[in-house]
Amino acid sequence: MAPRTGGQESKTSHNAQKPHITEMPITPRNWYQHINWLSVFFIIIVPCLGLVAAYYCPLKRATAAFAIFYYFNTGLGITAGYHRLWAHSSYRASIPLKIYLAAVGVGAVQGSIRWWSRGHRAHHRYTDTEKDPYSVRKGFWYSHLGWMVMKQNPKHYGRADITDLNEDPIVVWQHRHYIKAVLFMGLVFPTLVCGLGWGDWRGGFIYAGILRATFVQQATFCVNSLAHWLGDQPFDDRNSPRDHVVTALVTLGEGYHNFHHEFPSDYRNAIEWWQYDPTKWAIWTWKQLGLAYNLKEFKANEIEKGRLQQLQKKLDIKRSTLDWGTPISQLPVMTWDDFKTESAKSDGRALVAIAGVVHDVAHFIKEHPGGKAFIASAIGKDATALFNGGVYQHSNAAHNLLSTMRVGAIYGGGEVEIWKRAYSEKSDGYLQDNKGERIVRRYELGSRP
Repeated sequence: MAPRTGGQESKTSHNAQKPHITEMPITPRNWYQHINWLSVFFIIIVPCLGLVAAYYCPLKRATAAFAIFYYFNTGLGITAGYHRLWAHSSYRASIPLKIYLAAVGVGAVQGSIRWWSRGHRAHHRYTDTEKDPYSVRKGFWYSHLGWMVMKQNPKHYGRADITDLNEDPIVVWQHRHYIKAVLFMGLVFPTLVCGLGWGDWRGGFIYAGILRATFVQQATFCVNSLAHWLGDQPFDDRNSPRDHVVTALVTLGEGYHNFHHEFPSDYRNAIEWWQYDPTKWAIWTWKQLGLAYNLKEFKANEIEKGRLQQLQKKLDIKRSTLDWGTPISQLPVMTWDDFKTESAKSDGRALVAIAGVVHDVAHFIKEHPGGKAFIASAIGKDATALFNGGVYQHSNAAHNLLSTMRVGAIYGGGEVEIWKRAYSEKSDGYLQDNKGERIVRRYELGSRP
């Protein structure tokens, strides 16, 4: 019995160590094992068959109108229902509204509320990491389509809490009866409407059913791909989500994705009046009708803080590319006598003291807009009064240019000492604005704020 048991343990150990198919390179012999054929059938093959069938089936005006109408309804089922209501709980909905959103949402043929929301919560929790179900870091087409048509490694399964969804009877019912629900709302219902309404059974099945679902799917997929690829990052640039009007137009307002990832529980994606977000207006309208309530909005103060910090970060990055001269704290220190001695040397330098800082203006004497006589007369002297209004109130540009000419600091040099003392007293290292309020910059994770 002992040898048999040992053999069994060896076999079990061997199977446990067998790598998942996704950990093996794709070869001519195993390529088909990497593919999720069920997803390929519904996401690629069926739409292609629909396009071929459409060639032989003329599109009637009434069918086209209904297909567009049903497209927007099923699209709202995803954006206002699956996404903002269930995945993020950004508002509360009445039972009739929940039933409507669950029904039209399943008609978009994108999985059950429970499955869809779990994946989306994992996406927010693990954005741009290995556990992000549709990470754009793996490529545009992977985030758009590849994550569904290619098998996934269970080791990279990102966990998400869906306790609330498991307690929602509508979510549970839809998940339990998903196959029957998706076949009816995705194909049977639009076929019945077009067939019973104006006798276009084939058109209803092809255009309002298959192709309409295809367009809704591709639009939603753009939130995973295009919204992480195209546009600006006005609130945070540490991760990939971006804002762009094109993505918003394609996705019923989901294109302001940088805002959404920063403030995910906000029922809005667009906060400016001119930004396109029909989903936001649909939710707002339902509130006026008494169908939705507890619409969540992040405080405007917090939103503006995030926007300002991102602007400041961009300014800091731009500032770091410019020459601001040697920082005063890094300048060599000299006494006034040292300054007089150094300025008297015939070594090609022309030293001038302004506000306790020594500047070499030799290369600028001939270029001085006020003439070389004034600047030459200040060599070897303290020109603080002359520079700051005694002769001419110099511009901000002149102050910036002068900072690039710093070569030393005079010990006991008035303003320099005051600056040094003030800097040393700021133990937290924060800068202050002109009102004395500290400037809080957004830094990379792990660095000092």
